[in-house]
Amino acid sequence: MNAIAKDFDAEAPVAPSLSPLQESWRLLRENRLAFAGLVIFVIFFCVALGGLVLTYGNNPVFDPALIRLEDKLRPPLSTPNLETLHPEEVPRLGMYVFGTDDFGRDVFARMLQGAWVSLSVGFVAVGISVIIGIIMGGIAGYFGQHRTFIDTLIMRFVDIMLCFPSFFLILTVVALLPASMYNIMIVIGLTSWMGTTRFVRAEFLSLREQDFVTAARALGVNHWRIIFRHMMPNAVAPVLVSATIGIATAILTEAGLSFLGFGVPPPDATWGNILSDGKDFIFDAPWLTYIPGIAILIVVLSFNLFGEGLRDVLNPKLRERY
Repeated sequence: MNAIAKDFDAEAPVAPSLSPLQESWRLLRENRLAFAGLVIFVIFFCVALGGLVLTYGNNPVFDPALIRLEDKLRPPLSTPNLETLHPEEVPRLGMYVFGTDDFGRDVFARMLQGAWVSLSVGFVAVGISVIIGIIMGGIAGYFGQHRTFIDTLIMRFVDIMLCFPSFFLILTVVALLPASMYNIMIVIGLTSWMGTTRFVRAEFLSLREQDFVTAARALGVNHWRIIFRHMMPNAVAPVLVSATIGIATAILTEAGLSFLGFGVPPPDATWGNILSDGKDFIFDAPWLTYIPGIAILIVVLSFNLFGEGLRDVLNPKLRERY
């Protein structure tokens, strides 16, 4: 019987092993909320690219700045007043999908343009914060063992930055600078790197005791090559999770600044200033409030759900639940 069992086990088909990328994709698909967040993110990314192509240029397909006073405060899915409009001013879709604002501007066109602004601010701001966080956290985590004052100096600076309420710090800096989308990106990035620094430092504190780091030191590899060539690729998992959630935070911050009048200046449309314009007509034209509000809610929630799922996928300790 034992021989037969051994022969049966030997002839049993072996399941093909999955690559790390395939295994991560499988785990992500099994997490329904995270996968839904990823799908919404892809849709948002495509809509934002569409906003770049369709709403910018000398003769855009959808003109978010075109004023039609005869059609102001039109509800969603309404048709324009063709008798008072020039043929070139008729909406491309033949109707106002999301209605119009108090100047008769097409809210659908403004939402398209606002999606591109939100995506740009989110990615650029997070890119700046991730670069700063990786450098600061890597230096603090690696040199903390040999030169404690470097670690202490960097982490105390992080603690000082965390003492200031981030939104009010951004609001103060933006109020002192000229109104510009690029200034918004830079300011948000320069005030949101502290979390990434702590994540990277914590990873480096554990990685610097690993055998491959000890071997690299023994071979005489310089410190900067060890940090960026050997240790950094092994510390990207928490950075990716932090960056994903940071994009949602940056989008929400930009929307808040634009709502208060300190964000991206006109004529560029953002979801925040659409929401701000609609607050005076919340009863007469509620679509000016709930359309950008729901869009911000869905996009921010999708990034947070995807970030949480990505954390579970990239963390070996949390993979056991799957």
